[in-house]
Amino acid sequence: MGSGNLTRTSGFILLGISTKAQHQGLLFPLFLSIYLLTLLGNLMIILLIRTDARLLHTPMYFFLSHLSVADLGFSSTTVPKALENLLSHTKTITYWGCLTQMYFFVAFGITDSFLLASMAYDRYVAICHPLRYSVLMSHKNCLLLVTSSWLLAHLHSLAHTLLMARLSFCASREIPHFFCDVQPLLRLSCTSTQPNELLAFTEGSLVIMGPFLFIVVSYIFILVAVLKMPSAAGKRKAFSTCGSHLGAVSLFYGTVIAVYIQPSSNYSVTKDRVVAVLYTMVTPMLNPFIYSLRNEDVMGAMKRGIERLRK
Repeated sequence: MGSGNLTRTSGFILLGISTKAQHQGLLFPLFLSIYLLTLLGNLMIILLIRTDARLLHTPMYFFLSHLSVADLGFSSTTVPKALENLLSHTKTITYWGCLTQMYFFVAFGITDSFLLASMAYDRYVAICHPLRYSVLMSHKNCLLLVTSSWLLAHLHSLAHTLLMARLSFCASREIPHFFCDVQPLLRLSCTSTQPNELLAFTEGSLVIMGPFLFIVVSYIFILVAVLKMPSAAGKRKAFSTCGSHLGAVSLFYGTVIAVYIQPSSNYSVTKDRVVAVLYTMVTPMLNPFIYSLRNEDVMGAMKRGIERLRK
């Protein structure tokens, strides 16, 4: 049996963030705490929005509920396996388990990207075209944006996964990462990865940088519109409605671009592992707090939910 086929039966070994036992003892409670906070925060946001008619029919919060679902999936695709491996001596993952993890990791990550762009469009319409807001951001249009975000992300991920499945892995079974990411797997292949790298650097760059550039352009128009407002109170209100979204965008794209928008020759295992902790664990944990702290709508929904429970 060829070594490439052998990998399909024996699977891979995830080396994790650190191979030192003392580090693993510290990392497990840290990662577990982050994951539990991620579950708690995002589930709270989903329940608040889904049970509060006022928030559910507000486009920004409708998008936010889907962003929380994507963040839950994004984190749950990688963190539970990483926690398991911190307690295990074998640290193995099956070949198909690895491809499945990669598929959902890419799908949820790209969904995040498109949803953040949809939220930027919502802010652009609200500030630059307020009189047309109810028409442009109708429930039908919001559903179309959300459905397109999920569908395009899964099609993109499927293309990556199908191309990865055609490769043979005979260089090594050891993945120097805590989950099955695209670049670490490509470096283990003993067959040509040129189609994969071409997809990652062209179409991959498009689905990451496309929404990012759309967000940047949207906020340029928003900034111009806000600066034209005559009252200082109006300017403060406009900027306050964008602050949470800008924080989430900065966290997500700052880390993702640092890893994925680069040639494979510049890839650094150490840097990727550190940055991956930020975008797979820290960002999904912080997003619910970014959108709920000092947010009158979310706090109001929370109070209404508590009142309903008391009745």
